[in-house]
Amino acid sequence: MTTAIPGPRRKRVLVVDYSQTGQLRRVMERIVEPLRADPLVDVHVESLRPVPEYPYPWPFLRFFDAFPESAHLVPPALAPLTLKGDEDFDLVILPWQVWFLAPSLPITGFLKHPLAPRLLAGKPVVAVVACRNMWMLAFEKLKGMLAANGARLVDHVVLTDPGPTLATLFTTPVWMLSGRKKGFWGMPDAGLTTEQIDGTRRFGRALRDALAQGQEQGPGPLLAGLGAVQAQPRLYFGEKTGTRSFYLWGKLLRAAGGPGAAARKPLLALYFVFLFVLIVTLLPLSLGLTETELRSLP
Repeated sequence: MTTAIPGPRRKRVLVVDYSQTGQLRRVMERIVEPLRADPLVDVHVESLRPVPEYPYPWPFLRFFDAFPESAHLVPPALAPLTLKGDEDFDLVILPWQVWFLAPSLPITGFLKHPLAPRLLAGKPVVAVVACRNMWMLAFEKLKGMLAANGARLVDHVVLTDPGPTLATLFTTPVWMLSGRKKGFWGMPDAGLTTEQIDGTRRFGRALRDALAQGQEQGPGPLLAGLGAVQAQPRLYFGEKTGTRSFYLWGKLLRAAGGPGAAARKPLLALYFVFLFVLIVTLLPLSLGLTETELRSLP
């Protein structure tokens, strides 16, 4: 009597899904395509549903009313997850967005969910951000929440708007507030290009191959040599200034009441004026100073 030789063990991948405009979901779908096509990989997509939902396009005041909780990492309520917490995944793919120089509120809600430690403890995580261009300090906050859940961050994919920094300061808010992605006044379209999004399939292929070889069990990285991260150090000063501003004003606004509170509205209007002045004065100056410092390096 012959003994059957067991075949390779199927790998299980958890993908966390939240996208307002659909851009991040398109990125996620491209990355996951090679994994879904592999008969030895099971993919579970967990879609996050904040309660209440965040609108898109955003009403003006509602948009800015989200920044105090974003800056202070206050998790929103989420509709019940389909997961129970006892599932065992080999890899977690975490697409995320930047809201007000912090991880988006739905992602914060997931990472601070009671089930998060049970799902993420000891698991390798590949984070994928699609954003305007400032992500470095938000990433530090994301890493902190992953570490609090015992997760192992093994890789990070960064996709940023290819438009000029100053142009995106206008095109991105217009996209969020009106739903208009098309460029205007000679400015480029907001968001990622089709080529950028389609190009992310290379990360999915690399993750598929890494799972087949059991590389997810090691320290990583799994995407070396694929150009997964391109940082812009010249934006760091602007990020630091903006992050401090959002935190301090967010503290004041939270003292005035919770999201939607009437007492917040005049403060939000005042903060918008302050932020506009900050953007048109300090940010161009900081970009120039940082570029000068970079050129002075040996």
